[in-house]
Amino acid sequence: MSIFRTKSLDEMISAGESHSGLKKVLGPLDLIMLGVGAIVGTGIFVLTGTGSLTAGPALTLSFVIAAIACGFAGLCYAEFASTVPVAGSIYTYSYATLGEVIAWLIGWDLMLEYGLASSTVSVGWSGYFQSLLSGFGVSLPTALTAAPGAIPGVTTWINLPALVIMLVVTFMLALGIRESAKLNNFLVFVKIGVVLLFIAVGARHVQPANWQPFAPFGGTGVLSAAALVFFAFIGFDAVTSAAEEVKNPARDLPIGIVGSLAVCSLLYVVVSAIMTGIVPYQKFMGVDHPISLALKYAGESWVAGFTDLGAILGMTTVILVMSYGQTRITFAMSRDGLLPAPLSKVHPKYGTPFLTTWLVGVIFGLIAAFVPLHVLAELVNIGTLAAFCLVSISVIVLRSKRPDLPRAFRCPGVPYVPSMAIASCVTLMAYLSLHTWVAFAIWMSIGILVYFLYARLNSKLND
Repeated sequence: MSIFRTKSLDEMISAGESHSGLKKVLGPLDLIMLGVGAIVGTGIFVLTGTGSLTAGPALTLSFVIAAIACGFAGLCYAEFASTVPVAGSIYTYSYATLGEVIAWLIGWDLMLEYGLASSTVSVGWSGYFQSLLSGFGVSLPTALTAAPGAIPGVTTWINLPALVIMLVVTFMLALGIRESAKLNNFLVFVKIGVVLLFIAVGARHVQPANWQPFAPFGGTGVLSAAALVFFAFIGFDAVTSAAEEVKNPARDLPIGIVGSLAVCSLLYVVVSAIMTGIVPYQKFMGVDHPISLALKYAGESWVAGFTDLGAILGMTTVILVMSYGQTRITFAMSRDGLLPAPLSKVHPKYGTPFLTTWLVGVIFGLIAAFVPLHVLAELVNIGTLAAFCLVSISVIVLRSKRPDLPRAFRCPGVPYVPSMAIASCVTLMAYLSLHTWVAFAIWMSIGILVYFLYARLNSKLND
């Protein structure tokens, strides 16, 4: 009954290969598209404006710093995902190395991260969707456009578009991962095309004078913006949640993780450089559609309309992948006995955890509908940074405990690369606000209570 008991890696791998009931249908391109689908969304269409107010034109450096932190962690994820191709991501890896209580806490953390990330992005999706409708002269009743109290001085009851998109995405995920991956791949190609269109058109309007001064708020501003825009990279770790549905996980998972990170990092740096080169960074104050603003500022209003559509499609894929990752984390924890057994039941026809998928979609859809955006976004970054720290620690521990374990992909420079990942993530966490730390501590305290009152007593390891 030790709270630090660990699961057998061999049994976990065997269970994932033969007993999960999930369909192995994904290839390397699907995984890269899942990663890009999760990453390119809110970050590129919303946070580029907010981050520029903190770092100025040096926002490009902020994205590079955040990408480096993610890159170090991504190499650690790649080793684990290819070695232990089991659903559950860092929760599963921690269970095999750091012990049950640590695995539970990080699983509890990931449920909040993925769930609130999908809720947060669905609220952003709602804003762009309403903006697009207004361009055609259509507007929803004010009471149905936002959560209660989200708009000062305005009476609102529910964010109906946010709830609807969450339910539509849930319906797609419930039908099957193959169908969801096809939809994701199509939407990703479209939104990448829109981003490339912005780069091609916007590059002609760059004024180098707008890049001066390059870092008006110094190194502190650059690091603070890096901690903020880190949200833009959240999602590549969701690729590892698909481990049991990948045809050749030993080869394809590292390709999916590293490939999606490389593509998105390049796009973020180029887009932020062009955006701040077109518009002086001070003009992004209070703007939630910075890419569209830059194009309108440059007199390219027709391209701005396409960009709004790309933002809607981009956010749709983020919601899809984040919701997918949430369901697979819950599935893995239920299979281990830490959550009720019905949550790991796989639908005989669709090959998906049907009940879990709908439960997650409805709960976080209602949260998106009734909770203001600024409240939703507070915990996402700190939860992800904590997860990245733990996966890096787990790689070091597993190299020490099981040096003989066959590894299809080996993280280079262990323990130095994982240590740099930990240092990078801790540094970014230090720049997050105090109320974020307090809220995170409250959520994790609730998780500890649930562990001792339910999870520890029902764990399959008790058998």
